[in-house]
Parts: sequence; structure tokens; C-alpha cells
Amino acid sequence: MRWKLFRRRLSISAPRVAIRSHMPWPLRWVVLALAFGFSASLALWAFEFGKEIAGLERTSKEEVAQLRSELETLRSERERAQSIANTADSLLKTERVTQDRLSQQLRQSEAEILALKADLGFFERLLPTAGDGLAVRALQAEPIQPGQLRYQLLVMQSGRSPAEFKGRYEFQLAGTLDGKPWIFTPQPSQRALALKQYARVEGMLEHPDTAVVKSVQVRVLDGSGGVRASQTVKL
Repeated sequence: MRWKLFRRRLSISAPRVAIRSHMPWPLRWVVLALAFGFSASLALWAFEFGKEIAGLERTSKEEVAQLRSELETLRSERERAQSIANTADSLLKTERVTQDRLSQQLRQSEAEILALKADLGFFERLLPTAGDGLAVRALQAEPIQPGQLRYQLLVMQSGRSPAEFKGRYEFQLAGTLDGKPWIFTPQPSQRALALKQYARVEGMLEHPDTAVVKSVQVRVLDGSGGVRASQTVKL
């Protein structure tokens, strides 16, 4: 305690001093007025800038809305045009299929007409003839491809109650081969034939590919090998 009193006596005590800057009040009013004016100018500028931004945004929204409307219109027109194109393509395909089907039917009908004409000409020879006996009433031959002929043969017996015929028939081809006269008997050389009133047979004849066939002859043979009927057709 004494020590503390002694220290107080030795130490120099001085009052605390605060240093403050002194500004006249008119100058303070000027500074405040300048600050307020600057703040007001800044607020006004911010307000005008905001108005410009708001107007620009509003204009941009209107333009975007208009562009979207035009896009929707173009899209609708494109879809309508695509629909028309699809319909036209479908109609064209249907018409093409119909034309193809009609063309196929026409070709089939023409083939049937030709076949009927051939059959008609063939069966016209079925009409009875005067006299009795065995006869070759029709012979048709046509080339199919090199080395092949297709034939149709009609053999008839005249009379009211003819006896059954059993025999054979054979073909002989004539023409040229390598520029020289040529005669050929296709294989098999003889084919079985049996009929009472008539018989219609057909088949294929094979010959060398390079041969030019000019005529086809058929001969009908009885059981003893005698020729009972024959006919020749030129190609």
C-alpha cells in the first residue's frame, strides 16, 4: 500500500486530451448538399437506365412472341404441305399398283386367248371326216429354246364303233446342220399310243442346239410296224 502511494507521488498525472477537427457549420451544409445532390443524380440515372432496360426487354419479348407466331405458321404450312405430298404419293403408288395389276391381267388374258385359239384350231379337226380309218388330224410344233421343240398331236379313228388301236408314233426332223442337209429322229425313237376314237398327246422333242429345224413329220405305226398315218408340218 505504501509502495503504491509512493509510486503515485513519483508519477506525473496529466488529464486526457481528445483532439477534434473543427469545421465551420456553413462548410458542413455545403458538403451535405453536394452529397445529397450526387445521390439524387445517381438515383435518377439508375431510374432512367432501368426504364430503358425495361423497354428493351418489353420490345424483345414482343419480337420473340412474333417470331414464335411466324414459326408456328411456317410449321403448320410445312405439315400441311407434307400431308398433301404424302397423300399424292399414296395415290400415285395405288395407281401404279392398279396399273401393274391390270397389265398383268391383260397379259394373262392375252395368253389365255392365244391358248384358246390354239385349242380351237386343234379341236376343229375333231369334226368327223368321210370314210373310216386312222388319221393324224392335227400336228403342231414350236421352238421353245435352242435344242427343244414342243409338240401337240391329235390322232383319230373314224367310224361308228372303231376297234381300239394300240401302236406307236415317231417323229422325224428335217433341216440343216452346219449349213448341210440334216435329218434327225429324236429319242425315244418310238412312243406308245392307244386310242379308240381319238387321242391327244403332247411333249418335248430334243435335237442339237445348232440345228435349224424346218419341218417335223410324225408317223403312226401299228403293232407290226406298218405306217397307218402320217403328217408333216413346216416351221
